[in-house]
Amino acid sequence: MTYTPTLSRRSALGLLAAVPVTLASPLVIRPAKAMAPETYAEDGVAIDGSDVMGYWLDGEPVMGSPDFTYDWKGATWQFASAETRDMFIADPERYAPAYGGHCAWAASRGYVAPTTPTAWTLHEERLFLNYSLGVQWRWRRNIPGNVAKGDENWPGLLAG
Repeated sequence: MTYTPTLSRRSALGLLAAVPVTLASPLVIRPAKAMAPETYAEDGVAIDGSDVMGYWLDGEPVMGSPDFTYDWKGATWQFASAETRDMFIADPERYAPAYGGHCAWAASRGYVAPTTPTAWTLHEERLFLNYSLGVQWRWRRNIPGNVAKGDENWPGLLAG
């Protein structure tokens, strides 16, 4: 004898009624949004050890040194000299890259990504870093629009 399960009309209606409740339930699994660290840092060192002042003073990335550091916003910032370190310390909010040194393009799209020191842009007295030169090209196609989106998204990316 073969058993064939049957579903009564009452059971079927009960299951159908439960579907909307289940979908609206807080138990529904949704992708988690990870909290971004305030500053992009590899092994605790901000922006891959670059001296952030190089962008402002030399117009290019300059490698920092572990001999000249400053701990700020959860990361160790390295500088090429005591002079550039002291300039940064005097006004870090002015000189630090936007979005904590995370990729500006990613921030404009609602997520965080690491950066490379060679993909950078100074725009309206702000420093923006990008994941790669290819991403930088996309970023530069609409800097004002991307900045507006990044500024809007950034606080939420930190909150998680």
